[in-house]
Amino acid sequence: MGMSAKILLVVINCALLISLTMAEGGIPVSIPVKATPLSATAEKMKAGKFEPTWASLQQYQVPEWYRDAKFGIWAHWGPQCEPEAGDWYARSMYLEDDGKYRSHLAKYGHPSVAGFKDIIPLWTADKWDAEKLVALYKDAGAKFFVAMASHHDNFDNYDSKYQPWNSVALGPKKDIIGGWARAARDNGLPFGVTVHSSRAWSFYEPAQGSDKTGEKAGVSYDGKLTKADGKGLWWDGLDPQDLYAQNHAPGKLVWTWDAKEGSSIPDDAYCEKFYNRTIDLINKYHPDLLYFDDTVLPLYPISDVGLKIAADYYNSNALWHDGQNEGVITGKILDETQRKCMVWDIERGASPTIEPLPWQSETCLGDWHYDRAIYNAHTYRKADSVIHIMADVVSKNGTFLLNVPVRADGTIDEQEEAIVKEIGKWMKVNGEAIYATRPWKVCGEGPAIENTPKLNSGGFNEGKVKTTERDIRFTTKGDVIYAIVLGWPTQAVNIKSLGKKAGLLDCTIESISLLGSDDKVEWTQGDDTVIIQPQAKKFFTEAPVYKCAIKK
Repeated sequence: MGMSAKILLVVINCALLISLTMAEGGIPVSIPVKATPLSATAEKMKAGKFEPTWASLQQYQVPEWYRDAKFGIWAHWGPQCEPEAGDWYARSMYLEDDGKYRSHLAKYGHPSVAGFKDIIPLWTADKWDAEKLVALYKDAGAKFFVAMASHHDNFDNYDSKYQPWNSVALGPKKDIIGGWARAARDNGLPFGVTVHSSRAWSFYEPAQGSDKTGEKAGVSYDGKLTKADGKGLWWDGLDPQDLYAQNHAPGKLVWTWDAKEGSSIPDDAYCEKFYNRTIDLINKYHPDLLYFDDTVLPLYPISDVGLKIAADYYNSNALWHDGQNEGVITGKILDETQRKCMVWDIERGASPTIEPLPWQSETCLGDWHYDRAIYNAHTYRKADSVIHIMADVVSKNGTFLLNVPVRADGTIDEQEEAIVKEIGKWMKVNGEAIYATRPWKVCGEGPAIENTPKLNSGGFNEGKVKTTERDIRFTTKGDVIYAIVLGWPTQAVNIKSLGKKAGLLDCTIESISLLGSDDKVEWTQGDDTVIIQPQAKKFFTEAPVYKCAIKK
């Protein structure tokens, strides 16, 4: 190739790059998104200022209620809680080498005849009292409540127009989301829903398989059953494929929907059904928060239905609130542009530093779905661990969501209740260091900050570093800096960030007090540090909070 030809090729390539970069109002378009054509009978998108493009979604502003709330509680509850064997039961029960397969075999029978569909009618939620639970969570300090609308098991926990396998028609025969929504709003709490079902396509693929060994070797599981197969059985008239969605060749469970990595790619009919179900959920329950357990958005980038849902939700929310969008959408593994369009969610982890935009982290007292083994072993996450994680998240401009696993019958056990109440005791005294605060100039100091591990994909860096009384997290509100100590101090507390040499204070510390105590706090400010002498009385061992009043 001659020099002039090479120059021409460079110019053409540069022009192409510029055109891609300038698409959608200057947003880099690194991943082409496949448009899913919607049929004439599909749910109609709400009109408004938001359109299903990244350029349009960048108009989004995180509402103040969410930024101020800081702490919510989540009920990750559905038919997979019936076996009380932990998360991902509906997939793992079809994996011959998995413990859930073995326990399913012993308790329910072989998955060729007793598949996950047959678990659903056993889930009755007969002791569920949504009002009682939400009132408990509000008393514990939660400022919003979230419930699971659908998991990867593809079962809708609400009065679903598009999914016959739902909690009104089957199992509890109750509108679970409707009940949670009423309880939350009766208690004056914003209400959110979580949607995980876009992954059912690949989540259920092991249900197409069969045992490799033993007397049932080669006998197909129930993942390929059809409506005709149910004649005369309890599910007569229902189509298992509405639940399992396995009329396709199986692939790998790849979270980025990447065919090159072995993922089987959903067809347009599957994408449209997910779109319809989610729009129906939005229209029926008007959620204040919409959580997606997806990389970026559901079915992205193999379909644009996630973008359509986002635009519809923001426009719908504005209709509910006199033109002002008060809604929150969360998504995982977002780039910088996408974080302007929705709230970045980090599962079981936290950013290592203060984020410029609000974000969210969630964790759980045990497993996501209720696990009887955790209860029997007394291995729930303790209140101090929850409080330390929350303080870390809030210090970095995040909001914290805690899942309290619900038993099959709709109750929580006494160990969980005790932990929730202990969190509530701390929040009643120290909540002013959490609610309506904003990050200070630095998020904190101490060994855990210095050794914070990097995020692993969607999160999962939680608990990699143990926090101690030497670890401090900062929040601020008005003329106050709160120093949250992650453990009861046995020696003097040294806060280097408040020392004169740190250069972070452009004003004077007027006083320091300990929240919940009337005792005088002895402290001095030097060049290198502020030194706070330990208190004579020991209380709130989880995380004492020093309130530093600033004179400007």
